[in-house]
Amino acid sequence: MIATVLSVNAGSLEQVPGMRRPSGIHKQPVDRIEVRDPGPKRGGLGSGVVGDAIGSRKHHGGETQAVYAVAREELDWWGEHLGRELDDGMFGENLTTTGLAVDEAEVGEQWRVGETLLEVCGPRVPCATFAKHIAEPRWVKRFTERGLTGAYLAVREPGEIRPGDAIEVTHRPGHGLTVPMFFRACMGDRELADVFLAAEVLPKVEHDWLASRQG
Repeated sequence: MIATVLSVNAGSLEQVPGMRRPSGIHKQPVDRIEVRDPGPKRGGLGSGVVGDAIGSRKHHGGETQAVYAVAREELDWWGEHLGRELDDGMFGENLTTTGLAVDEAEVGEQWRVGETLLEVCGPRVPCATFAKHIAEPRWVKRFTERGLTGAYLAVREPGEIRPGDAIEVTHRPGHGLTVPMFFRACMGDRELADVFLAAEVLPKVEHDWLASRQG
């Protein structure tokens, strides 16, 4: 199967039931998105998708979280286990893909998508807003145990992305350190965290954050 973009999604600020602050997690499919490097998390443009809202720029957005991709196959897996249909964009992703092993991607892997070049930076870490949005019991725990989070991407070459655009993996580093492994390091696996830090494969902002958690 050829890897393609199934849906491109963006959202505006909306109130999530049970949360005090509005969030941009509720994404809807759109005809196209324009992506660019939003700069740093603090003081930058927020989302890498023009017109896409972010509620908390302290925790979301910035260069290494510019675009979020989730495989349609993973949404379908959850749909079967939750007994409900999950629409494209349900996880707050900007790109819903098909035919691409998003959760096998290595950190530093690069994808040519439409006019753009995107680089895999790391996992999505579940939060209270995500849990309230999904409205499933023990969601953070269940999502964490599954460990397949989709991937946050940096924008190395800006441009437009549309549904149906092919996705080509143009560079795979070959170090074997994948996004799910990085997620486990983020969630407290100190041995894996040491592996990532020693390998120096992470973007500087992610490397420094992980190092700070090691004490």
